[in-house]
Amino acid sequence: MHIGMVGLGRMGANMSRRLMQAGHAVTAWDVSSDAVQALAAHGATPADSAESMVQHLKAQGGRAVIWLMVPAAVVDDTIAIFEPLLSEGDVLIDGGNSCWQDDIVRGERLEAKGIRYLDIGVSGGVWGMERGYCLMIGGQRDAVDLVQPVFETLAPGVSAAERTPGCSDEPRPAEQGWLHCGDRHGAGHFVKMVHNGIEYGLMAAYAEGLNILAHAGAGRDDRDKDAETSPLRRPEHYQYDFDLADVTEVWRRGSVVASWLLDLTAISLKDDPALEGFGGRVSDSGEGRWTVEAGIDVCAPSPVLAAALYQRFSSRGESTLADKVLSAMRFQFGGHHEKKADA
Repeated sequence: MHIGMVGLGRMGANMSRRLMQAGHAVTAWDVSSDAVQALAAHGATPADSAESMVQHLKAQGGRAVIWLMVPAAVVDDTIAIFEPLLSEGDVLIDGGNSCWQDDIVRGERLEAKGIRYLDIGVSGGVWGMERGYCLMIGGQRDAVDLVQPVFETLAPGVSAAERTPGCSDEPRPAEQGWLHCGDRHGAGHFVKMVHNGIEYGLMAAYAEGLNILAHAGAGRDDRDKDAETSPLRRPEHYQYDFDLADVTEVWRRGSVVASWLLDLTAISLKDDPALEGFGGRVSDSGEGRWTVEAGIDVCAPSPVLAAALYQRFSSRGESTLADKVLSAMRFQFGGHHEKKADA
């Protein structure tokens, strides 16, 4: 199949390479000409504009199938470039991390012009070119059927995980690693949004647990004896020195908390045991927020996901004022002076 790929960052470039390795043709366009030429060196057809991309795709197959892998903040601007160039029967895919509510608006507008729109949540990160990508797809069935060969190539395949007990028939798409989540626009990104919200919670749980292990030797530290320091009641109970890299390694084998996220954590701790290469500032790209908001809208409690999201805010210094207010109140009602951070 011939497809146009717009956005050749970590995901878009690797997805293109996986497709070309399987025999698909890719026409590539990016705001960075260097990124276009780099992918052209692997066999992609370079495009120097949206117009040239659409012309080339239509010349090859009569219709254009264009996959956008751009940040959510520029999806609407990118669609605005392509929308007047596309015609009835063409397919436009947003494979980034857009909000599902935006998909509803975009999909209805494009559908009115006969342009088929698919919203696709893509998980796999920088490892996807080799491991494959988990695809969560929303939009019209006929468009899904048209692009199915691409989905089958990008997905990891049934061998990526042991089959669920009781599954013995021909593997369905979900077992292959791609799923048509529904005909309604936004269905794919809604499922991906919740996927990322869960990811936030899982990551936070590992981080908090490992942090407790890292502090398990607190009983060996000198502790101030003053009104501003909570005493450690049984310091003899906290005399441990755990090797976090080894802990993550043993958890990877036979443990109920084993996962790919744990595998990646083990790699990081092996390479940098003190994680000195990281400052601890954790970004969020929107999906965690939207997951919590959706939970509020439909009265589905999600305290773990909300706490994980708020921790990311705190990691970026967003709780500084709140912390100062707490300190100020303690000073006003009890005359408590702040201790130095290294005290």
